[in-house]
Amino acid sequence: MKEMKFLGLDVHKETIAVAIADGGRDGEVRFYGTIPNTPEAVRRLFERLSGSSSDPQFCYEAGGCGYGIYRQLWQLGAVCSVISPAMMPKKRGDRIKNDRRDAVALARLLRAGELTAIWVPDEDHEAMRDLVRARRQAKEDLVAARQMLLEFLLRHGRKYSGRTNWTRMHWRWLGEQAFSSPHQQFVFAEGIRRIDEAQARCDRLDSMLQEAIPGWSLAPLVKALQALRGIGLVIAATLVTEIGDFGRFRTPKHLMSWLGLVPSEASTGTRTRRGAITKTGNGQARAMLVEAAWSYRLPAREEKRYRMRVEGLPEEIRAIAWKAQARLCQRYRRLAAAGKSQPKVITAIARELAGFVWDVSRQVQSG
Repeated sequence: MKEMKFLGLDVHKETIAVAIADGGRDGEVRFYGTIPNTPEAVRRLFERLSGSSSDPQFCYEAGGCGYGIYRQLWQLGAVCSVISPAMMPKKRGDRIKNDRRDAVALARLLRAGELTAIWVPDEDHEAMRDLVRARRQAKEDLVAARQMLLEFLLRHGRKYSGRTNWTRMHWRWLGEQAFSSPHQQFVFAEGIRRIDEAQARCDRLDSMLQEAIPGWSLAPLVKALQALRGIGLVIAATLVTEIGDFGRFRTPKHLMSWLGLVPSEASTGTRTRRGAITKTGNGQARAMLVEAAWSYRLPAREEKRYRMRVEGLPEEIRAIAWKAQARLCQRYRRLAAAGKSQPKVITAIARELAGFVWDVSRQVQSG
């Protein structure tokens, strides 16, 4: 029989610290050394440690270095896991941290089975995720640019009297603003230009997203999720790219827990105490569900624009979408009438909406 070896890799931009834990409960755990973070060095490490008498398993924490090492090791025939840093067990009294200790801890915990591996996307899925995240970053830059300009105008007593900013009338009002100081006029013009550039970048990324999705293997799921009220193209694409493989969630509650939408708990003995939601898992997917949940504060209905969006979808998915709309709109009214604060109501709606997202994904996969 081959001897099991468990390798912890503490990965950095230039180097990888390597530790090895021998198989068995009492097996030795030792620091192997530091190697360069290059494909050739990783290949040599695998060849030295693998053979007819040993079977190595690798792990490293998810981080800025991506999934290149994971994919290389799997191509070489090794078992490798990418570990969630947020789920790493830690000792509260341990105040010393360095690469050597981190690698040894990874190797020991991998052998003990105490590590939580993340789902690793394939290269096509990662490319779509990068596109969606770039679009989200561009939108955040646009919001920041707009806020910066509004703050500049407010400092100088320029207040728009209309109801809504960034409408045609608001832009006309902006065009009428003039400052006596040429320096302030230049700053104002630069603020307008920054907004225009950020908006143009958002438009380019939106166009690329609409062009890329039809050729993606998960395009049917993106289209099906848009049957749910409040979930348009961007939110659907974000949910699919960030969550990934829905099949790994056995039940809707499993997905809700992964998204961090379930209450935290600190119970002991006969005392039960539950608090705010855990906010674990993927924050962007959770934010998208909360954003979509706001649409359920209005009565259930199917507008013309919505009917056009769901045209061609299977009747099973459309039935799930209507069931979700009828239930969640009613639940919003009940929770609001009970005196619950609006953030709590929206969070509860988002949690149940995650269950309907799971149901739609199951229908697509079974179809």
